[in-house]
Amino acid sequence: MPLYHKLGEFPQKRHTQFVKPNGGFYYEQLFGTEGFHGNSSLLYHVHRPTQVKEINKSYSVEPRIAIGKNIKSLLLKGFELKPEDDFLDSRKAMLVNKDCTIGLAAPKKSLTEYFYKNADADEMIFIHKGKGKLRTMMGNIPFDYGDYLIIPRGIIYQIQFDTEDNRLFYVESFAPFYTPKRYKNESGQHLEHSPFCERDFILPNELETHDEKGDFLIKIKKEGMMHEVVYATHPFDVIGWDGYNFPYGFSIHNFEPITGRVHQPPPVHQTFETSTFVVCSFVPRLYDYHPKAIPAPYNHSNIDSDEVLYYVDGDFMSRNNIEQGHITLHPKGIPHGPAPGAMERSIGHKATEELAVMVDTFRPLMVTEEAMGLDDGKYYKSWVE
Repeated sequence: MPLYHKLGEFPQKRHTQFVKPNGGFYYEQLFGTEGFHGNSSLLYHVHRPTQVKEINKSYSVEPRIAIGKNIKSLLLKGFELKPEDDFLDSRKAMLVNKDCTIGLAAPKKSLTEYFYKNADADEMIFIHKGKGKLRTMMGNIPFDYGDYLIIPRGIIYQIQFDTEDNRLFYVESFAPFYTPKRYKNESGQHLEHSPFCERDFILPNELETHDEKGDFLIKIKKEGMMHEVVYATHPFDVIGWDGYNFPYGFSIHNFEPITGRVHQPPPVHQTFETSTFVVCSFVPRLYDYHPKAIPAPYNHSNIDSDEVLYYVDGDFMSRNNIEQGHITLHPKGIPHGPAPGAMERSIGHKATEELAVMVDTFRPLMVTEEAMGLDDGKYYKSWVE
C-alpha cells in the first residue's frame, strides 16, 4: 500500500459528523489527486475552507522564453543568481516545457506575509543551502542541506528559513511525483533492493491549528497567473487528517547507491518519477570493480530525453571546471559524454564524492531569458580537443 499517515483528531468513520467540544461541527475536505482516483487525504477544518472574501489582483508569472527549440548544450552558473528577500520573487524559471518548470531560487527571508499555493503543479524543492521548516496546512517538516521537499499541488504553505544564504533547486511538475515502480511490490511497499525505504521519508508533524478569522492573503499560482486571494479564516485550521496525499521530505544523503563491476546506467540513481520525467540522485559511492572498469560514464545519445544536471557538491569526475550550483543541459539530438581527459583520469579510482541531482525530461526543454543571463556561452564546445 502507499504510505499512510495521520495527524491530529478525526472521526473513526469518514463522511460522518465530527462535533466540536463546545458545539458545532468540524468541516471535512477531501484533498485528492487525479479526480477521485489518485491518492487522497481527508482533512477536518475548524472553519469552512471555502470562504473567499476578495480577489485583489491577478498577474502573469509565465517565464519569458529565449530559445524555443534548442540544440545547444548549456552551462548555467546558478550561484550567480542574485538573492532576493521574497520567496516567490526569488524563484526563477530556467528550463520549461509543457510538463514541468525547472528553476533556481535564492530567498533571503522566510515567507511570512502571505501563504502560497500552487494549484497546477506538484513541487519538488531541493535544499542546496539553508535550513528551516516547511509549514503547511497538514503539518510542518524540518529541512536541511540535501533534503528534497515534495509538495503536492493544492497544499497551502509557508517556508521558514533559519538562514539568509539559501540556495534552492526546484521542479514544478504537472504530473504527480512518485517513487519508482520497480522499487515497489504490487501493494506499493518498497522492496529490499530499493535504494531507500519508507523509514527514510520525513513526514509532516507538529500540526498547527489556528482558530482565527480575519484577512489572510493566499497567493495562488494557476495557468501561468498569480492570483492574490483573501480568505476569511486562517488556512492552517486543520484539527486532524489522515490519508495518502501529503507533503514529505527525503534526504539525498539517505539514498543508498547501487554499484556494479562495470559502469551502471543512470536509472540506478533514480529517486522519483512522473509520467513525463524522472529525477535521479548522484551520491558518494564506490566505483566499478571490474579489473578493467572505466568509472567515467560512456558516451551516450540523448535520443528521447533532455538531460539536466544540477551540481551540488564534491568532485564531478566526468566534467571539467564544474562548480557548486552549476546546471548543465544536454539536449536530445546530440550525444554527450565525459569531458576530454575525464575517461582516462577516472581509471584506477576507487570512489567518488560527487553529489548531484539529475532531471531527464521526455519532451524538449525551452530555455528562458533568466537562464541566458547565467549561461557561460561556451559549454557546448567543451568536448572539442
